[in-house]
Amino acid sequence: MSSKVEPLRPKVKCPECSRDSARDTYPFCSKRCKDVDLNRWLSGAYVIPGPQLTDEDDYEAVDFNPEVKD
Repeated sequence: MSSKVEPLRPKVKCPECSRDSARDTYPFCSKRCKDVDLNRWLSGAYVIPGPQLTDEDDYEAVDFNPEVKD
């Protein structure tokens, strides 16, 4: 009797290069692609949108509500 072993996670396309993901670097295909993505987060290339502020706004007085969409 032969049993088929199912993978823990389904393979997805790497968000950086579109190759199949690897188990140890999921959802990326390699450590390189994982590091490229981390660098983008750390350098500020990825930004989570917030309220629009002008130079006149007092940044500490702005009421931030993540539920409100602009």
